[in-house]
Amino acid sequence: MREFSRLYGELDATTATNRKLEALQTYFRRADAADAAWAVYFLAGGKPRQAVPTKLLRHCAMQYAQLDEWLFDECYQAVGDLAETIAHILPLATRADDLGLNQWMTERIAPLRGADAETIRAALFSYWDMLDWQGRFLLSKLIGGGFRVGVSKLLVTRALAVVAEVDAKTIAQRLVGWTDRSTRPTAAGFSELIAPPSEADRQRRGGQPYPFFLAHPLLADPATLGELGEWQVEWKYDGIRAQLVHREGRSWLWSRGEELITERFPELAQLPLPDGVVIDGEIVIRRNGVIAPFADLQKRIGRKTLSGKLLAELPAALIAYDLLELDGEDLRGRTQQERRALLEKLAETVPALTLAPVIDLAEAADWGALATLRESSRARGVEGMMLKAKSAHYGIGRTKNVGTWWKWKIDSYSVDAVLIYAQAGHGRRASLYTDYTFAVWDAEDATGERRLVPFAKAYSGLTDAEIARVDRIIRSSTVEKFGPVRSVKPSMVFEIGFEGIAASPRHKAGIAVRFPRILRIRDDKPIAEADSLSTLQALLNEAEGHHAARTD
Repeated sequence: MREFSRLYGELDATTATNRKLEALQTYFRRADAADAAWAVYFLAGGKPRQAVPTKLLRHCAMQYAQLDEWLFDECYQAVGDLAETIAHILPLATRADDLGLNQWMTERIAPLRGADAETIRAALFSYWDMLDWQGRFLLSKLIGGGFRVGVSKLLVTRALAVVAEVDAKTIAQRLVGWTDRSTRPTAAGFSELIAPPSEADRQRRGGQPYPFFLAHPLLADPATLGELGEWQVEWKYDGIRAQLVHREGRSWLWSRGEELITERFPELAQLPLPDGVVIDGEIVIRRNGVIAPFADLQKRIGRKTLSGKLLAELPAALIAYDLLELDGEDLRGRTQQERRALLEKLAETVPALTLAPVIDLAEAADWGALATLRESSRARGVEGMMLKAKSAHYGIGRTKNVGTWWKWKIDSYSVDAVLIYAQAGHGRRASLYTDYTFAVWDAEDATGERRLVPFAKAYSGLTDAEIARVDRIIRSSTVEKFGPVRSVKPSMVFEIGFEGIAASPRHKAGIAVRFPRILRIRDDKPIAEADSLSTLQALLNEAEGHHAARTD
């Protein structure tokens, strides 16, 4: 535990890639295999299950530190992070502990899940008395389910590849599915992860998928990509990226986040595929041949229990756009054009398989005509286009070394909104207000007054200098405090972009937006000229109108 908490601190303290890579390599060279297995799980994106309710964790920390609640709250508001607050307020430990991360996870943290309050309190008091500041900070992250660290899975892959002296592509393949919650990290698993290459690496085992190949956003003029005829162009669907694996008479469905989601979409697992097939595609809801809005797909994502009624009302489909394995053969080394031809041939024998349509040059003979066609994306219920080099192989992650995929999305929706609430960020931004709530104007009431109605939260899109400036304004214009949240005097207008919009009775505005982000600060616009709820309603009507037109 001590070594992993030290690594966690080193990774959190720097933004330099080389320093992070060096710290990872040093840890994996020294760590016990069982401890390293858990470290890989967390660093590669695995999330710990919450073992202690937040309210109980706070209460135990106040008891141990003998602090009144008001003082704890003041500390929390000053620090902005619960785990860091707890680590700061606790008295110094009186003893040391040498148990590794594996024993902490299996023998100390896991038993807390579902235990009674008194058992949890006694355990936490004992643990806090044997951990230093960094260890206490990490413990709170692990038992609270809020573990996050500033490293990418790619960086972990690179570090393991150096330590194991194994090609990074092999490590990447072995890591697929490592963070699925149904799989417990073990010493044996870590030993297999860093073992020399073998025949097993060339043969897919069970339901293991392939690492996903990711697209780059296209920001430049597409004409710079060369001849249009060198590219395979598809419509970009708004769904869940997934791989459907069918081997040994059984199917597995994996999300891009490498979560096994077969049970959530049983109709896809029942597609009559031949053995030794892996399909890459997009999960959508399709009714009467028409792709439904993403909001309908969300109703399926979070459901653990699927009733017959839900399956009938929200039937899922997999829009297949790539074939990664056929008859047990890995096709990733073949060109995009070859894989597409094989996928089309497979679809002839599996009528239930839905192919992503490829845009023919007869529809768009040049880049200009393609750009014009792309403008119809919203009316078609898609996000834009995918451009895939016909000569490209299927790579690992967001790479260009075997060819390139580009996502050419349409411009996002946008409105001008007013900042009304702010909350401190996390990590290196824990002392700054970086999480914002934005509002638009409601209609005038009987007295001619208007009020601001919150409709979205956003925290990305500003530079460090802009964040510092907004932070100063928030602190100087605070009207009221609600725990870590500040209500501010409306004075700043921001342009907020988002990818989708849907009706939502759970939100005050009656509308929910998807992937909101800050596009820019509108210093040129007074708050009275910010957009209104009617603007959002018009965008919603437009989106619903496009969908209705497709279903007619």
